[in-house]
Amino acid sequence: MNPLNSLIAASLPLFPRLFIKPFAKPYVAGETIDEAIQHIKALNEKGFAVTTDILGEHVKTLDEAENVTHSYIDLLQAIKEQDLDCHISIKPTHLGLDVGYDVVRDNLFHLLETAKTTGSFVRIDMENSPYTDASIKLYLEAKLQFENVGQVIQACLRRSWDDISRLNGGNLNVRMCKGIYRESETIAYHDSKTIQTQFVDLVKQVINGGGYPAIATHDIFIIDEIEEWLVENKISNDRFEFQVLYGVPMDGKLEVLLEKGYTVRKYVPFGKDWFDYSIRRLKENPKIITYVFKNMFKKD
Repeated sequence: MNPLNSLIAASLPLFPRLFIKPFAKPYVAGETIDEAIQHIKALNEKGFAVTTDILGEHVKTLDEAENVTHSYIDLLQAIKEQDLDCHISIKPTHLGLDVGYDVVRDNLFHLLETAKTTGSFVRIDMENSPYTDASIKLYLEAKLQFENVGQVIQACLRRSWDDISRLNGGNLNVRMCKGIYRESETIAYHDSKTIQTQFVDLVKQVINGGGYPAIATHDIFIIDEIEEWLVENKISNDRFEFQVLYGVPMDGKLEVLLEKGYTVRKYVPFGKDWFDYSIRRLKENPKIITYVFKNMFKKD
């Protein structure tokens, strides 16, 4: 990894937001619903399914939570009007979990009703460990009334095997990811090989239990390990999908997966709260800085 890129990525939070915007552009589909819809449409035309997320979290008032909910309703209606292959993903704290559990539940159920009428699907994103129990509780309550709802499980957490054992079944739709939050070793594994192994084993557990895993990773080792197992066990392509973050280079791997007939879904965030999200992505993948500089200074 280029040490200069890493240094620039670490320094970016100190710069004005206007300076950061070109570096954020590969990861964020604009600030408005209209901008996001254009990106989603372009991805659909290339064969990718999409899940989209309005950036933000930890709202502190009832009005803020309701405004976010209404924005998601507008988004669902726009997706329906454009006939796009696109789901939505929500963070519980963005819909009001910090305001109160009843607030986030009511707002989520409102979204699920709308999603049901528009033929869409809602994924409850997983936040850091203080919110894990509440997120799973939300999912279990929602599942009593709605089919169009899914959960997220983080492979790094020590509890995840038990969580999958409790949730698993033919109606479980779960995004499996490594997990991005810094957690203590009492809560989470820190060794990358252990996390890889748990990730692969959890996906197998979901499929063997009749559930549907969305395999969300950029780790080629994990993708190849799981794909080999899927092929060996003759798992039908409609029993799972692969997911990746919008803007993260995969060196042609995604196109190969599409050619094999797999569903590949890109996670496309947008919204006015793009700054913190983009800084995280740039720190994780500093080589994008080289691409941005090349594009800024190349001649047409």
